[in-house]
Amino acid sequence: MLLSGKKGLVIGVANKHSIAWAIAQSVSNQGAQLLFNYQNERLRENVEELVATMPGAKAFPCDVGNDAEIAALMQHAQKEFGRLDFLVHSVAFAPREELTGQFVNTTRQGFAIALDVSAYSLVAVTKAALPLMTDGGSIVTLTYLGAERVVQHYNVMGVAKAALEASVRYLAHDLGPKNIRVNAISAGPIKTLAARGVSGISKMVDHHKEFAPLRRATEQGEVGDTALFLVSPLGRGITGEVIYVDGGYHILGSLASME
Repeated sequence: MLLSGKKGLVIGVANKHSIAWAIAQSVSNQGAQLLFNYQNERLRENVEELVATMPGAKAFPCDVGNDAEIAALMQHAQKEFGRLDFLVHSVAFAPREELTGQFVNTTRQGFAIALDVSAYSLVAVTKAALPLMTDGGSIVTLTYLGAERVVQHYNVMGVAKAALEASVRYLAHDLGPKNIRVNAISAGPIKTLAARGVSGISKMVDHHKEFAPLRRATEQGEVGDTALFLVSPLGRGITGEVIYVDGGYHILGSLASME
């Protein structure tokens, strides 16, 4: 039980296919107590049904684009747990129309939304959680290879993920003296609710299965177990890193077309 007695907050569960839910299952199985958010009333029922299957877990409303709601979520965490040992940030969004066609056609508003929700929200929730991380801790976020290589139709999300990865490094530098570690997991393409907004996601998954060294799709559970490692004492010497969980796809020297 690597996380016996540890208390965590998981932000970003939308349904049972969410990477955030796979992470929650991995850490819960190792003894962690968890709190969750749901973005809005539309997702509330989905999240609460899942949370009800996890002993002692609770969910509270929080849209990470709203600082007041972030503050309220941390107040709930303070009341329920008194402290946080780890935080999982699994949130990304860009308007669907920005994830088709060419990046050059990205709108100013679409760019701002993608960067705010997908990158700045990590900074916002980290800052709000700091007063609760009194004994150090671990923060994990989710990124994707499109942050460093061109992936068709990923467009502004690639730029947002690049900003997210840079934020991980700056936060790791700031928070290291407090014994708070900040890392990102770069997962292979997975058909989550958020990923469905990316044009051609099914082709991306099929391409990954064909060319990744392990010749299979990335599974949510693989990402969950890597997050478990990062938030547990086993990952105590790692911060500011991007860890790839993509069957080795990122090592390839050239990427075949996904047309």
